Amino acid sequence: MLFNIDGHQAYCYTGGKTFNPALPTVVFIHGAQNDHSVWALQSRHFAHHGFSVLAVDLPGHGRSKGEALKSVALMAAWIVAVLDAAGAQNAMLFGHSMGSLIALEVCSIAATRVNKLALIGTAYPMKVSDTLLNAARDEEQTAIDMVNIWQHSSIAQKPSCPGPGFYVMGGSQRLMQRISKINPDKVFFTDFTACNTYSNGEQAAAKVQCPTLFVLAKNDMMTPVKASALISKAIAGSKVKIIENCGHSIMSEQPDALLSELFSFAKIQEKS
Repeated sequence: MLFNIDGHQAYCYTGGKTFNPALPTVVFIHGAQNDHSVWALQSRHFAHHGFSVLAVDLPGHGRSKGEALKSVALMAAWIVAVLDAAGAQNAMLFGHSMGSLIALEVCSIAATRVNKLALIGTAYPMKVSDTLLNAARDEEQTAIDMVNIWQHSSIAQKPSCPGPGFYVMGGSQRLMQRISKINPDKVFFTDFTACNTYSNGEQAAAKVQCPTLFVLAKNDMMTPVKASALISKAIAGSKVKIIENCGHSIMSEQPDALLSELFSFAKIQEKS
């Protein structure tokens, strides 16, 4: 599905179903140097089980045009613009890594538009080491290699791998390389800088008005479980789920476990 946002093409994958704003809407927001495809299993399942799906490509990523946005605040405003363009009055926001900060920041600027919030593989502050920032700026392939190692718990595929012969680490590497090829303007460095400089997390958490789920991975080396404590404690009534035998790349390492947590959360009918 294509929209025009700020004069640029914005692409959202709808899970193989026509988007219907009358259905509950779920927005999936990817992390740094990724695109909508990291949500392949989860987005399709939601789309075929009673939800309308917008799995976004952020500007400068995947099929969305324009420059990669330089701050979490700008990306959050872009998400609100996507909701407006799609005719969705409100939505559930599910964000991974950088995407989790974007989803959180949407609550800071448009809390009433968010009816459920899932923060996946998150941390606040989400600091990026100087070594990785410098590599992303000067030697992008080195940064891709570093992240690809750190975001997986092992080189062995899990029983929940979504298809026989599917190479999780190789697929992740090729996606990051593809983002570099279609947009040579240092997207990884721009994304990491946005994460590193985001400082509104506590204020945004205080404005959250909706049920919130944290889905964290026990073996996550990039956003360790303890690194989410500041905002999870700041959001009243938030729930935390820990996925075992998994690193930062939760959507690909434990896709079924993540889908189960998100779908159960989305289906809960809150008491009025």
